Amino acid sequence: MAEKKSVSVKVVNMAGAEVGSISLSGHVFGCEEHKQAMFNAVQVEQANSRQATAKTKVRHEVSGGGKKPWRQKGTGRARAGSSRSPIWVGGGTVFAPVGTQNFTLSQNKKEHQLALRSALSLKTPKDLVVVDEIKFTTMKTKEFVKMLEALKVDTKVLVVVSELDEELARTVRNVCYARVVTSDNVSVYDLLNADKLVMSKAAVKDVEEALK
Repeated sequence: MAEKKSVSVKVVNMAGAEVGSISLSGHVFGCEEHKQAMFNAVQVEQANSRQATAKTKVRHEVSGGGKKPWRQKGTGRARAGSSRSPIWVGGGTVFAPVGTQNFTLSQNKKEHQLALRSALSLKTPKDLVVVDEIKFTTMKTKEFVKMLEALKVDTKVLVVVSELDEELARTVRNVCYARVVTSDNVSVYDLLNADKLVMSKAAVKDVEEALK
């Protein structure tokens, strides 16, 4: 798979001012996209997030139907043994979900890493913003929104940090178009679902180390 040697991206502070640049690994942030690997990764994530608790009553679980509706012969109608038959209104369901379905899928490590590198490369460099440090003096939602405005991000955004404390998680929770994750919990679905990607320098190093 073709990949760039390195990708140079400017580094800004939380106020949006340029403070330097960073050379990103071409193996992680500059590889050729692999659509099938990304599709498989998204499919695995969505399948594994299903609760699989759907439950419908089958024939023996529906109440009633103990008495034969009419005698076997002589009525001119089709024979029937129970009003809870699946072909009757109010009857049981044929091949119903029983609440213990298992939709779990898996993806091998190499393909998953390929999918992550492909998704990251799609964001680089036009939709990737690298911030030198993401740290707030006061944990208020308006401070986080102020940072996004300074970075000129007004659309769906995925913010990746090296460490995520509970206060920061609660601060970002009120911003409907933003999602914050740690560098060791980045998913292909989150990357593809976001229009912009904001990463701290520490998070970039963590991701490169994990996907090298």
